Amino acid sequence: MPFNTQRLQFAGHSGATLAARLDLPNGHLRAYALFAHCFTCSKDLAAVRRIAAELAREGIAVLRFDFTGLGSSEGEFASTNFSSNVADLLSAADYLRRNYQAPSLLIGHSLGGAAVLAVARDIPEVRAVATIGAPADVGHVLKNFGSSLEEIETHGAAEVNLAGRTFLVRKQFVEDAHAQRILDAVASMKKPLLILHSPLDQTVGIENATQIFSAAKHPKSFVSLDKADHLLNDPDDAAFAGRMISGWLTRYPAADAPQGAEPVEHVRVMETGDGKFQNLVQAGHHRLFADEPESAGGLDTGPSPYDFLSMALGACTSMTLRQYSDFKNLSLGRVSVDVSHARIHAKDCLECSESERDGGAKIDRFERVISIDGEVSDELRGKIAEIAGKCPVHRTLEAVAKVATIVK
Repeated sequence: MPFNTQRLQFAGHSGATLAARLDLPNGHLRAYALFAHCFTCSKDLAAVRRIAAELAREGIAVLRFDFTGLGSSEGEFASTNFSSNVADLLSAADYLRRNYQAPSLLIGHSLGGAAVLAVARDIPEVRAVATIGAPADVGHVLKNFGSSLEEIETHGAAEVNLAGRTFLVRKQFVEDAHAQRILDAVASMKKPLLILHSPLDQTVGIENATQIFSAAKHPKSFVSLDKADHLLNDPDDAAFAGRMISGWLTRYPAADAPQGAEPVEHVRVMETGDGKFQNLVQAGHHRLFADEPESAGGLDTGPSPYDFLSMALGACTSMTLRQYSDFKNLSLGRVSVDVSHARIHAKDCLECSESERDGGAKIDRFERVISIDGEVSDELRGKIAEIAGKCPVHRTLEAVAKVATIVK
């Protein structure tokens, strides 16, 4: 994965030590995000890790931590409530502010989504908030208590079975949940909001997303998670949620303003340290990965070097044809270019001259197939092939280029 993870600890609202992970991109850093996990879950939930991975691809560092009394954090769960979770979030934001940089993005899953909605206005550096399967009412979580809720009301505490684990819940938790007014917090938040929710969520119904969306002021957005379950157990659902958040986020923190990095006017390729071949590629404000397929020992997280070369030829061809058609006022339909690459024996190269086919050496052969929407006359078809041959990348590939190498 395109990040490295640091194990961290910091003091929560009560002074208890909270366990955390900071997922840092292997490359330039754009911003920090703070992630709040679901009720009785942990920072190590598979979906949380996958979402962090997608954000790291876009240069976003993610701090995920266990609330007091959960996961690897210290403290007693029975003494916590929704308000203490909010206070833990503020402690986490303070920790980032002191040691790294204050979070500009808050992400919350399920009850953690309600928590980030409640705390967003209290963290001035936050520029955007995203929720996943969040309830519109904190009291919604009490439905999970079943018959234990009556015992809590009567006796002040009860053992509650949640997702196969038993927790001691006291009456103060219930009272605190009833006292929360999440929709009021949403209405006064004044932060861009992205709501992700599955219409098939059996734990927190889709009507919660409708209520949050209605209460929020613009800018606000909604993304359906289609057939996902509440915990995003399908890796594809978690990865999709991460991509949606990272793509939406580009409108808020600077789309690509690396912190502490010199501007790169050329192309920079740098190993990430993940896998054998994965490299981070930066070209101006654009980032992507280069890799090899799994069959070649890579992770298949990006195009191979020859794929990039084929892309260059295809893109240059399409742009050159568009430039020509505009100059000649031709009504040329949409252009698409398929490029394939192979290493073949020179003697098998039909496009090569007789002298080039002599000998047993192998050569690189790119095959380019140009498709044009609509009817194309034979005369125009010939002209298209001629102009395609004038594309600068085509000329570079067919010429003898020189590569100057400097080792620092």
